[in-house]
Amino acid sequence: MEFDLSWILLGLPVAFALGWIASRLDLRQLRIENRQAPKAYFKGLNYLLNEQQDQAIDAFIEAVQKDPDTSELHFALGNLFRRRGEYERAVRVHEHLLSRADLSQKDRDRAQHALAQDFLKAGLLDRAEDALRKLDGTRYQEQAWLTLLSLHERARDWAQAAAIAGRLQTAGQADFSARQAHYLCEQAADALNKKHDPSKARQLLQQAIDQSPGAARPRIQLAGLLAGHDDWHGAFEQLAKLEHHAPQAMPLVASELVRIGHASGQLARGRQLLERSYALTPAVDVADALVQADVSAGVPLSEAREGYVRHMTQEPSLIAAGRWLSHEPFAKEGAHPAVQRSIEHAARPLARYRCAACGFEAQGYFWQCPGCQAWESFPPRRIEEL
Repeated sequence: MEFDLSWILLGLPVAFALGWIASRLDLRQLRIENRQAPKAYFKGLNYLLNEQQDQAIDAFIEAVQKDPDTSELHFALGNLFRRRGEYERAVRVHEHLLSRADLSQKDRDRAQHALAQDFLKAGLLDRAEDALRKLDGTRYQEQAWLTLLSLHERARDWAQAAAIAGRLQTAGQADFSARQAHYLCEQAADALNKKHDPSKARQLLQQAIDQSPGAARPRIQLAGLLAGHDDWHGAFEQLAKLEHHAPQAMPLVASELVRIGHASGQLARGRQLLERSYALTPAVDVADALVQADVSAGVPLSEAREGYVRHMTQEPSLIAAGRWLSHEPFAKEGAHPAVQRSIEHAARPLARYRCAACGFEAQGYFWQCPGCQAWESFPPRRIEEL
């Protein structure tokens, strides 16, 4: 049987025509998809600008399905999920991005940073820490370190926090020496209260003083440690050094200076320190401590209480008025308790401390604000004096 070449000659044009038609159909479909994907993207953007997040998510999902290789759509979708609190879906989007072999290094770093934010928002702190550590050497490195610093502070892992703060300082982000001193003070408190190791606590506090001589907390904490072991002279010397190194903190230790000065036989010197501090910046706590010092030195209470009056002539103070009134006789019998209670009730809010960063108020002084976690954001003055 002879092979008929006429069939081949006849079939070639047909095959060519079919291939051409198929290619045209593919191109047409590609054009349609390319037109639809931007349309869906811009539709989602429009919804987003109008704060219609549900419709925006639907539009972005449609766009991603039509063009799964577009990373920007994935980032937009993942960010929307996170803002809505759908952290699991946000994690899946960003993990999908990281699994792509064709993703550029820039987008890979961006996806890693977004994934870390997903874990943070979801409260998965261990996974967030792992994701943040993978950002070393990227353009997100400093941001990741700052977030890690916050995580370690919240976990009260002071050694890790100190290590991260050291890296940030080396990188030139800021001066973290004052914060490092706080970390050492926290470790000293743990050594004393949890491990019952006063020698280790003292060593850490001395290290904090050497590292940040202008910090008030290490000297105050060390004075308390020494006083707790009846080293009254050493405790007094630590508080006395605040006059030169951290004079703004004197109101915080005024009463303690009187107590320790009396125990160490240096009450007169303590009173001189308080007088100099008050002359620079009149404070109700220092005025109160001066009254206490006079009473401890044997001055009659009626005379010592004049210190409150002297303070009120300089700085009007409901707190000082209440303390002066507490020992003032009344002409009308029985009126004193009611008046005293009323003044103390009115003065109580004024005797609080207030965070300058977030406005959190507290009866006691905090080195780190319980509200916003800022360090040394509480001025060492009562609200009444601010």
